[in-house]
This record gives sequence, structure tokens and C-alpha cells, in this order.
Amino acid sequence: MEKKPFNDISYEAFLREEKLMGSKCRSCGELFVPPRPICVKCGASEMEWVEMKGVGKLSAFTCIAVGPPFMKQEGYTRDHPYCTGVIQLDEGPRVTARIEDVDTKKPEEIKVGAAMKVKYLHRGEGDRGATFLAFKPV
Repeated sequence: MEKKPFNDISYEAFLREEKLMGSKCRSCGELFVPPRPICVKCGASEMEWVEMKGVGKLSAFTCIAVGPPFMKQEGYTRDHPYCTGVIQLDEGPRVTARIEDVDTKKPEEIKVGAAMKVKYLHRGEGDRGATFLAFKPV
């Protein structure tokens, strides 16, 4: 794998390739998603890229009816809320992402502890294109 810096730009480039990457401290083994250039556990700066499996469990979530402008552009409104949550990855780290393929009008049916797997949301094209991290129930 080519050497990429541990920053948002590299992380987003991996997302476009549909790879969920994190950084691992070579000193203590702590994992971080999104990646960090310095370990907050032991302070070491020797990090390496690690690909996550993209599976885990839903730890927390919220359904949002009044979102930022870019979510409104995707069609999310008071009548069509979106869901965001925290996923505890099987490897250990927690990551915040959109939760797709759930009924946001019935949040009582969304269950903390539910098994989730990664889903990549590709929006736009060319230089204006972006890929967002999301998860969906297994």
C-alpha cells in the first residue's frame, strides 16, 4: 500500500475506493477511525494504516428532521428525517456515520446493539464528487 499521510484527505480518498481505513499505533496497538497521526493513548507517532472489516454494532443513534443545507439538498426534511449513529466496530474503535435502510419515521424500531455493515454513499461526480461513510443493518 502506498504511503499516505494520516489525515482527512487520505481517509476520504480511501472511502472513495470503498475502503474503511484506520490508523494503528505501532507502539501500543491502539486503533483509530478516522485515522490519527499521533496516538492519544501513549503519545507515539509511529502509526500504520489498517483496513477495517466494516462491520459492528449500533451503539447510539438519533433521527434528525432539521438538518444542515447539504442534507436538505438530498431531500431530508421534517417529513423525511435522516439517521446518524455511532458504530462500535468489531476491531474496537467507534465511528460516527449515517445509518441507512432504517425507518426514520419509526425510530422506536431502530435497535441499539443491532448488527451493522458499511455502506458507501457516493454523491456528485468528478472533482465535485464525494463519498460518505454510512452503515446499514445486516
